Parts: sequence; structure tokens; C-alpha cells
Amino acid sequence: MSADALAQLAASPWLLPALFALVVGDAFLVVLPSETLVVALGALAATTGHPNPLLVIPVAALGAVVGDLACYGIGRAGGLERWAWQRKPRVAAAIERVRRTVGRRTAVLVFTARYVPFARIAVNLAAGAVRIPLGRYLPLSAAAGLAWAVFNTAMGAVVGAAFADQPLLALAISVPVAILAGLAVDALVRRFAP
Repeated sequence: MSADALAQLAASPWLLPALFALVVGDAFLVVLPSETLVVALGALAATTGHPNPLLVIPVAALGAVVGDLACYGIGRAGGLERWAWQRKPRVAAAIERVRRTVGRRTAVLVFTARYVPFARIAVNLAAGAVRIPLGRYLPLSAAAGLAWAVFNTAMGAVVGAAFADQPLLALAISVPVAILAGLAVDALVRRFAP
């Protein structure tokens, strides 16, 4: 892909709706690379001027919150004891630990789960299932989604600024940087999480 084609893609009116859809979908399908796309868009913004990071951040954050709310709603509707396998002794004990932990440490879990594959799904489903009040949950999800969007966009912008005259190189470098940052955050959360 040429730098001109990349600049055209970055300025496409379909880019932000696609970003929103991908981030929402990432709430359920962790194989969707929403973090990588947000970082890449930050790098593109720094090198080509498009897309506007002041649009990328709220679109990504809103997608994150909508995805979280969908998982929360599914958890609230389905609960943690709906299926027979959920009532087996070992599973039921694990679910009870999740229930207590989500109730006591909602903020920590919502914020850290944002950066850990599969944890986002589990925490949001559990928050709905244990009936964390929406008035408590929604501001936490919104703050976590905004922090996530700002962090990833800024990370891409830093890489993009370092290679301002080479958008393809900036993009090529920003993706592995995003993956390494994600692995580092995942390792830190696993190491220090209670």
C-alpha cells in the first residue's frame, strides 16, 4: 500500500464507523484487533493528519462502552446460574468468588479488564449478573473506555511523531508496539492483581 493510498484510507468517512463497530465487536470476540487499530489510527493521525484524534478517541471510547454495556446486559439477563454446568460444585465455587470480587472491587476490575483479553468479557458479564447498579457501573465503564482510547491513540501518535515523514513505517512500527504494550499490561495485571 502506498503512502497516498494510506492517506486516502485515513481520511475515509467510513473509517470511524468501522472503528466503532470493531471496538463494540471486540467486547465479544477478543480476536478483533481493536487496540491495534486505535494505535494505528493514532500513528496515522500523527503522520498524515487524518483521522482526527479528537474524533478517534470518543468514537473508540463510545464503542468500548457500548460493547461493555452489551456484555453487562447479557450477564444481567442470563445470570451466573442459568445453565446446569454453572451449578456444578467447582464452577459454582468459582462463580461465587467472582460474584464477591466483582461486588467489592468493581472499579479495579472494570479498569484492568479493559486491557486484558477475555477479562473484559468476564468482568462485564459478571457485573451484570451480580447486578452491580447501572449507575455505578456505567461511569466506571465510561472512564475505563476513555482512558483506554486516550492511551492507545497517544501511543500511536508518539510512534507516528517519531516517523512523521514516513507513514508506512510509522504504521508498521506502531502495531508491534501496541502488541508489546498489551502483553506488558497483561503481565503486570497478572502479577499484581489480587
